[in-house]
Amino acid sequence: MNISLQQRADTLQDRFGLKTASYLSAGAAELPYDISERLRAARVQAVAKRKIAKIQPAVSVSANGGGATLTGGFGDGLSWWARIGSVLPLVALVVGLLVINSIQNDNRAQELAEVDVALLTDELPPAAFSDPGFIQYLKATP
Repeated sequence: MNISLQQRADTLQDRFGLKTASYLSAGAAELPYDISERLRAARVQAVAKRKIAKIQPAVSVSANGGGATLTGGFGDGLSWWARIGSVLPLVALVVGLLVINSIQNDNRAQELAEVDVALLTDELPPAAFSDPGFIQYLKATP
């Protein structure tokens, strides 16, 4: 007994609809006649205007020989230009991120160079040359 998912979903929807209708009908028995008639007319209109929507799978599986391929719905009749157009924003994003990274690295190097130039061109007091910590710093830096 093989029941498809669509049939099962339809059965569950029908059960829900019947339960909801029975609760509404039970509560409507206690209402005055004019209100119950307006509710009945509204139910008839709602049923007449309901939309039957078909459920389409978001992911399609195609069988090829001994295996199956999960396509994700992307290869359904798309031309090469459409495929390139769908990948192009991703490529532009990656290129943009690489350019931003390169510019930030260059800016950081420029800022460090400016600090080094300011330190090297600044005059040192004579006491700095006799400071053992400064001498160690000069030996440690290439």
